[in-house]
Amino acid sequence: MLLVIIIMTTLSVAGRSLGLGEITGNYEILEAGIAFAIFSFLPITQLYGAHATVDIFTSALPGRTNRWIAAFWEIVLLLVILLIVWRLYEGTLSHYKRGGTTVFLQFPLWWPYTASCVAGVVASITALYCAVMRIREAVGDRNILPSEHGEH
Repeated sequence: MLLVIIIMTTLSVAGRSLGLGEITGNYEILEAGIAFAIFSFLPITQLYGAHATVDIFTSALPGRTNRWIAAFWEIVLLLVILLIVWRLYEGTLSHYKRGGTTVFLQFPLWWPYTASCVAGVVASITALYCAVMRIREAVGDRNILPSEHGEH
């Protein structure tokens, strides 16, 4: 999806620059595709602990303390993802019932909401798994999940 969006945007900008005009509805496709791509990447990022972190203050703390901090933030992220998925679900139902469509391409608005919601459910399941594993890491004082903290 991300590759399709990149190619489409490049062709649209090139067409505009060459006087051929832009691709009709490219902003609509871009919005829908980016939302889906973000939710599709969330589980992978979550599973590998690859979210951006700032550990200036916590890097000097003991490993066990850092494991509890990581567990806390995994739980917070799980709750945030659940909130977003719930709102995506409500948005899907709302757009489906109203029959809303995009301006130029006239595709139903519930399509991208549904795609993002499905990817969000996968992200929620992954977030729940990661939260449980991070708690187990903190309790057992050992690493279970991969983590990219400080390895760049």
